[in-house]
This record gives sequence, C-alpha cells and structure tokens, in this order.
Amino acid sequence: MTETEGGLDKVAEVLNWRDSKLFSASERVALEYAERITHTDQQVDDALFAEVKRHFTEAQIVELTAAIAMENFRSKFNPPLGIAAQGFCMVPARK
Repeated sequence: MTETEGGLDKVAEVLNWRDSKLFSASERVALEYAERITHTDQQVDDALFAEVKRHFTEAQIVELTAAIAMENFRSKFNPPLGIAAQGFCMVPARK
C-alpha cells in the first residue's frame, strides 16, 4: 500500500485510531502526541516525548508540533468570529 492509498479509510478511522489497524506505529505516536498537546488536562511527558523522538527527527518534531499548535489555534480563533469549516476535511460521524 502506498502512502496515499487508504487515505480516506484513515480519515474515516481517525476517531478510532487506537483500535484501527490502518495506522502505522509512527502515525499512532503522532496522534497520541497531538491528543496530549490538545487536551488541557493532559501533558506530553518524558516517556511520550522519548517515543516521539524514536519515530521523528528534530525537524519533523518541530513541524509536527507547529501543525498541531496551528490547528489548536484555529479551533479557538475561528468559532467566536463565525468562521465556519470550509468542508475540506470532513471527519465522518462516529458509528
């Protein structure tokens, strides 16, 4: 399977990434990292960061962190200003 194959299947499974067989170990680590950054009641501890460093280079970690932070910024910035989703990445409803 190429990197782009299964992309829509992964989008459909993103809410269930922990249980889905579609995500690689690196993708699972990135999703865990994103969740820990996003949820205010969680933190990125040394163990998780060590796991992130096993899968990604320093430059990739900076880029990943910036992308996560930007999406978190948008999620807080857009709603009060009435900026609606543009429909580019629709996450399917949970089953």
